[in-house]
Amino acid sequence: MSAAARMKLLIAFMCLALLMYLVFLGRIAVLLIGSGSLSAIGLGLALLIMPFIGLWAMIATLRDGFSHQRLSRLIAADGMELDASSLPRRPSGRIERDAADALFHTIQDELDADPDNWQRWYRLARAYEYAGDRRRAREAMKTAVRLQESR
Repeated sequence: MSAAARMKLLIAFMCLALLMYLVFLGRIAVLLIGSGSLSAIGLGLALLIMPFIGLWAMIATLRDGFSHQRLSRLIAADGMELDASSLPRRPSGRIERDAADALFHTIQDELDADPDNWQRWYRLARAYEYAGDRRRAREAMKTAVRLQESR
């Protein structure tokens, strides 16, 4: 079994485990609400919200993961993957900051020349990842997904 298949199996197992947990949490919330005690009803109502939040978080995470995976396949098919294998690395395995910044500036220049190209935004998101800026990487990836879906 390939590493990708094992990872997908693990993700499916974790989603199933989370769903079971959310069902049990919802059941406990209903039992607390049905107990009749004012404090238990309050706690039960508060607990009843948690399964919905957990379900939303799981769905949003899976949706983003599938979108990123799809864009990654499209980028690879177009031969536009960002190759960082030759960049110098720290002993921890992370790319050295100066090299990541230089890569980022190169990719930023590409994007400035073609700002409506989702592939450039995807590459920018990867460059942000290599530079260690996860917040901006997420924002750039959202833009890449939005542009690609509008094509």
